Amino acid sequence: MLRYVPAAELDRIRTLDADPYERVAAFADACRLNALYMIERAGSGHPGTTFSCLDVISWLHLEVMGDGDRYFSSKGHDAPGLYAVLTALGRLDFELIHQLRRLDGLPGHPDVAATPEVVTSTGSLGMGISKARGFALADRALGRSGHVYVLTGDGELQEGQFWESLQPTANQGLREITAIVDRNLVQSDTWVDRVSDLGDLEEKFKAFGWAVAHCDGHDLRMFSQTLKGLRSDERPKIVIAHTRKGGGVSFMEPEENLPRTETALYGYHSGAPSSAEYEQGTAEIEARLNERLLVMGAGSVELVAAEPPEHRSAPKERQMLVKGGAYERAIVEQAEKEPRLVVLDADLRLDCGLVTFRERFPERFYECGIAEQDMVSQAGAMALAGLLPVVHSFACFLSTRPNEQIYNNATEGTKIIYAGSLAGLVPGGPGHSHQSVRDISALGAVPGLSLIEPFTEAELEAALDWAVHNAPGSVYLRLVSVPWALGFDPPVVDEVVSGRGTVLRPAGDVLFVAAGPVMVAAGWHAADLLAEDGVEAGLVALPWLRDVDGAWLAEVAAGGQIVTLDNHYVTGGQGDAVLAALAAEAPEAASRVQKIGVTEVPKSGGNDETLRAHGLDAGGIRRQVLERRPVASPS
Repeated sequence: MLRYVPAAELDRIRTLDADPYERVAAFADACRLNALYMIERAGSGHPGTTFSCLDVISWLHLEVMGDGDRYFSSKGHDAPGLYAVLTALGRLDFELIHQLRRLDGLPGHPDVAATPEVVTSTGSLGMGISKARGFALADRALGRSGHVYVLTGDGELQEGQFWESLQPTANQGLREITAIVDRNLVQSDTWVDRVSDLGDLEEKFKAFGWAVAHCDGHDLRMFSQTLKGLRSDERPKIVIAHTRKGGGVSFMEPEENLPRTETALYGYHSGAPSSAEYEQGTAEIEARLNERLLVMGAGSVELVAAEPPEHRSAPKERQMLVKGGAYERAIVEQAEKEPRLVVLDADLRLDCGLVTFRERFPERFYECGIAEQDMVSQAGAMALAGLLPVVHSFACFLSTRPNEQIYNNATEGTKIIYAGSLAGLVPGGPGHSHQSVRDISALGAVPGLSLIEPFTEAELEAALDWAVHNAPGSVYLRLVSVPWALGFDPPVVDEVVSGRGTVLRPAGDVLFVAAGPVMVAAGWHAADLLAEDGVEAGLVALPWLRDVDGAWLAEVAAGGQIVTLDNHYVTGGQGDAVLAALAAEAPEAASRVQKIGVTEVPKSGGNDETLRAHGLDAGGIRRQVLERRPVASPS
């Protein structure tokens, strides 16, 4: 059974006639309970970073900020904490606490278009100071007053944009900005200093011309005094708030579960705790909250019980492409065959399936931190020096942040493999900052770069083998991270043939062309549905996202309608590559192409509901095909 603090109890705690530091600390714990409830109910989220900054967020919103002031988090994945505070204050509909990471609910990362009271969209790291400067300059230009408070993570400080933004902000004398560094010492994978030690942050910030102070970020009295001490300074301000990741839940705090070793992984950065951990965490926070209330002479908190969402058992037969799956095995196997192969990672060792590689080949593993541009340029030099670098991050960051560096590497004629995980619309929970639906278009014009998206574990292994041993140039592997059930038994793919794919169902009136498990599965089930309408549909799993063999595909289509299915924006996706290949090699077939894919900014929600909302589930594909089918004339 899940439990949360209802709105009436939050109002009671927030308005207690008591010492403000004790009152806000109690309010922060009440918000911890609701944030934990939201994450557990959603089945995903970022508890560690949410809890480390909740005391800071609560104090700012209850005791500091006034009309015209703004607050936002540059790191963004602490959104459940902000939502807990805003719903507690009545600034967001309280019932939204039941809808974290659900369609039309609260996105996994802040989205200004989807959520009232959110002042800017965040989730892609390093942008916070730049955005704060934009707000401050706009207020000056428009004659408005107000202060901008921006929270950053300490791992986030590895992004180059953060450091680019410091000097001009100081040069312009933007005293209206206060940045707060959530110095919890742990980033996605492990301790910050085990990834890229930040050194003496206070002296660095002072050197850029900022007023700097530090404090215990969980001690509200100290935090308040620190803010007051900086108030009269005419420079932009930075508070280094020393916090604990998972702060307030003892077993989530790194001192309890994260040894200071090179291979240690922090377990509570992302994902929901287990049922037992949820109960333990809730009990711990509730007990401390009641102790605080007792000190203030107030009654214990009354929680409301809520049934957890209906359990959905995962299908047993799923394609596990990345973490704990085919890629994790295949990259080790390829390293055993190719001694020049080295791996570079952007603080996503766990999520990119590199844990086994790091253990097996520590001397060939390079942790680059949250610094994608630096990582890709480093890989370029490694390639020039004779190594075969394999570069890893989420597709949304790897294809875009270092796009210029990828192009520069391409102009040097070397061979680099780029592995982009978390590709496509799903998981839909994190929101559009993490839904990679423009990576094909972002990389499609890079000369000599092959783009491949496998749909099964076997095809992934074959694609990586081709990339390492046979590809004439660099390769981008587009990888769906969510374990995905196809709904049929796929044939074993032992090798990939340039420009061609695997015919899973012979063409009829329609031929679906798709890459990756999500769209291949959707095409298979859409074909089943269309059969009920008397429309025979075939299906080709085509892993190539450019350089398609148009003559082969036209022959497979056999005169039928060709429908491309893109887990990507329609513009610049695989459908465009198919259309261009057919136009060049089989012009008559090109006239029969229908492109289906993403046509708007991705929605945040559960996987099935996100695909349905974009018309990319089997039913939505069926509907779009039938809408384009010619209507038979009455006889």
